[in-house]
Amino acid sequence: MRLGFVIDQTRCIGCHACTIACKSENSVPIGSFRTWVKQIEKGTFPDTRRFFSVLRCNQCDDAPCVEICPTVALFRRHDGIVDFDNQACIGCKSCMQACPYDALYIDPLSNTAAKCHFCAHRTDKGMQPACAIVCPTQAILPGDFDDPTSLVSRTIATKQVSVRKPEQGTRPKVFYVGADSASLNPSIERARGEYLFINRPETVPGGESEPVREVYDVEHATPWGWRVWSYLWTKSIASGAVLVAAILWLLSIRDHALLGIAAPALGLVFITITSLLLILDLKRPERFYFMFLRPNWKSWLVLGGLVLGVFGAYATLWLALGLFDRGPGWLAWPAVPLAALAAGYTAFLFWQCEGRDFWQSPILLPDLVAQAVLAGAAALLLLSWGAEESTRRALLWALASGIVTHFVCAASELESKRGNMDLRRASRWMLSKTATWRDALGLGIVLPLAIFVLSFATGASYVVVFPAAVAALYGLFQFEKLWIQAGQSVPLS
Repeated sequence: MRLGFVIDQTRCIGCHACTIACKSENSVPIGSFRTWVKQIEKGTFPDTRRFFSVLRCNQCDDAPCVEICPTVALFRRHDGIVDFDNQACIGCKSCMQACPYDALYIDPLSNTAAKCHFCAHRTDKGMQPACAIVCPTQAILPGDFDDPTSLVSRTIATKQVSVRKPEQGTRPKVFYVGADSASLNPSIERARGEYLFINRPETVPGGESEPVREVYDVEHATPWGWRVWSYLWTKSIASGAVLVAAILWLLSIRDHALLGIAAPALGLVFITITSLLLILDLKRPERFYFMFLRPNWKSWLVLGGLVLGVFGAYATLWLALGLFDRGPGWLAWPAVPLAALAAGYTAFLFWQCEGRDFWQSPILLPDLVAQAVLAGAAALLLLSWGAEESTRRALLWALASGIVTHFVCAASELESKRGNMDLRRASRWMLSKTATWRDALGLGIVLPLAIFVLSFATGASYVVVFPAAVAALYGLFQFEKLWIQAGQSVPLS
């Protein structure tokens, strides 16, 4: 059994009865929507036409929101409905990033995720969803796609239908009859910040030949904010400090105070801050332990939490050995892959955020490791007051290599995003923030590299390396901010 919808846009009159019925039946708060009717206009006056599109959860057979949910709060029922359990949700908002259709929202009353669930409470009683009952033109058709005699099966067999974003591979079960391509693809549209009355046509570069204007829509949420880009920054410092220290130790640079004590202490402090940022970013932070009581082992939120825990324990052991005047010894060998995993596991998490194409890059993993080397070397340089100049020079080399690798990876990522309209749009947004780029590129890359070159002439004194370390860390923070914001700058619906 595979329940889903066929929506006949040739019948839709844009009355919004489905939206009102959904909100009434499911007690959806003001400002939130499980189903809504989007409106666009095409053409130039007087040759214009308005198109409607009914948008909602697509009840995907291969639902990315289910895969990324860390507590199995989202699950696929035996009848194909993707349902949710708000008693298990921790409000991590990762499902909102994974869904390519903008179908999920955070309920402001329960602070948990919610979406269309096919009116499962009605379906279980043999009733149709509320939106289908009230539709005056029978534009919304629910049914079982596994039943060849059902109305939905006969409709998709006899009429030309389309789905939203088939390239995502989610196998959606909401099919549209007669839907204009521009109404289903937000990349073709251009919102002007004003609705219902359009004063001037505007065509999207690379879009359709005639102007396409969005005139009615709901708010597009940006779920992740400063805590997430701060988490990336603090995690880079934590994992990078241990990673750089382990590599230098294996290269026979044995500054015990800096590499044997300060480095693991730095890793432990900043991995604790990282964990706190992740917990505080939850809408239900008091439920964070649900990740361990009912984990979804497919979710990299769960696997990442496990990695952070093991890394914290490892840093504690390293620090304990250092406090007893013992070096890490053989612990330096496994520290390298563990710290690299702690730095890079976020790439796997962002790859599960399938709704955000900007974050889907194979270059992200090496870039995160390079960022960790950059941040770890910079942080250790700030603590190198009593270290030998040879140690500081080695850290400067690590900093320079991290910066160069990070720059190459970031430039390659932006260059590789030319082939997709959404990616180009996000890249243009990112590059348009000139003030932040000045900090990320000028202070974070150019200035530290200039000081690195200068150090060969003046020596790697603390006075010289301090500004390089501060600039590198500040520039990296600005880059993390830009990168997170750019990924969420493109609307999904």
